[in-house]
Amino acid sequence: MGPARIALTAFFAVDGFLFAAWVVRIPDVRGQVSASHSALGLALLCLSIGAVLTMPAVGRLCLRYGSRPVTVGALALLSLAVLLPAHTHSVTALGAALVLFGAGYGGANVAMNSAAVDLVAQLRRPVMPSFHAGYSFGGLLGTGVSGLLAGPLSTAWALALSGLLGMAVTVGAGVVLLRGPAAPAVVPGRGGGAQAGTDGASEAAGHPGRDGETGGDKGTGAGAGRPSARLLVLLLGVTALCTAYGEGAVADWTTLHLTDDVHASSAVAAAGYGAYAFAMAGGRVGGTWLSIRLGQTRLMLLGGLTAAAGMLVAALAPVAPLAIGGFVLVGLGLANLFPLAIARAGEAGGPQGVALASSLGYSGMLIGPVVIGFLADAAGLPSALTTVAVAATAAALLPLSVGRRFR
Repeated sequence: MGPARIALTAFFAVDGFLFAAWVVRIPDVRGQVSASHSALGLALLCLSIGAVLTMPAVGRLCLRYGSRPVTVGALALLSLAVLLPAHTHSVTALGAALVLFGAGYGGANVAMNSAAVDLVAQLRRPVMPSFHAGYSFGGLLGTGVSGLLAGPLSTAWALALSGLLGMAVTVGAGVVLLRGPAAPAVVPGRGGGAQAGTDGASEAAGHPGRDGETGGDKGTGAGAGRPSARLLVLLLGVTALCTAYGEGAVADWTTLHLTDDVHASSAVAAAGYGAYAFAMAGGRVGGTWLSIRLGQTRLMLLGGLTAAAGMLVAALAPVAPLAIGGFVLVGLGLANLFPLAIARAGEAGGPQGVALASSLGYSGMLIGPVVIGFLADAAGLPSALTTVAVAATAAALLPLSVGRRFR
């Protein structure tokens, strides 16, 4: 891999690491601010609000200043903001801190993905899944390290060390990313290197001359306002929403389903979620090869259908081994849907396309756990989880129409 690709992968990894470091400490922070379940839920919603409100603005900043400088700035903000929750002593203060944390997290995700879309066009290979694999492995590392430090270190020290690591990576990788040759910006609506393999392995080398022709790292915005481009980005955003709906639901409800419905032990339930997470990370590692071998549209179709079948098995299986096997299939199936949807939204709409698709995707991750909760009260958790199979099927079929519009 080239230096710019390594540096950008490091940004994705530290993004996942910092978010995991915060998630592991949520119970401690909750006790610190003496929050009820509902109050904590409102505070956590502030994180989401900060992210969603920031994403469109960051898309415009990427157009004006370039996605690479904005990536560095957003990760620096996230590295500083992760320190704040440990120093709050009321729910109101925690909510304010999480708005800032969400702004850094949402901004980083839009800027990183925009930079990745440009780099994919430069490389002329569909390598977007490899960047998201970095995020997955960073999250796994953050969960493991933060779990180990939960006993010996206070929340303030643990988050401070995480932020220090994040800032160190931001500075080191930022120097490499900013000094490297600028990737040609994708001209929105005209495709790009990320589309390599969309219709089969014969297109794996990309289409010279179709990538961004303006040079530099800044998107031009040309074509982004066309109705066809907006519709395309919207379809891809809905694909991301359906995928993230499943990711959010599985993340929040897997262990409870395994313990309450399948009657697995807590250790087995934790292992079940770990198997899902590793399957997703492994699926993303192989995502580039699969994109070239199968084509992006076929990979998204097979991935969505695999996730749907796996979710039906996981939700309805009567024994833990079979249910865990279903969750593994869900992880493998969902692995590449979100990154490929975001990459293709960037091709169609530039940084603002990434921002819109990311915002829709993030909203899916927000509503998934809530919808599952209400449905579980009404019909039981196994039945509620089958809605993930419906969403995954929709995510599998939507790229078919998207693929036709790319031709």
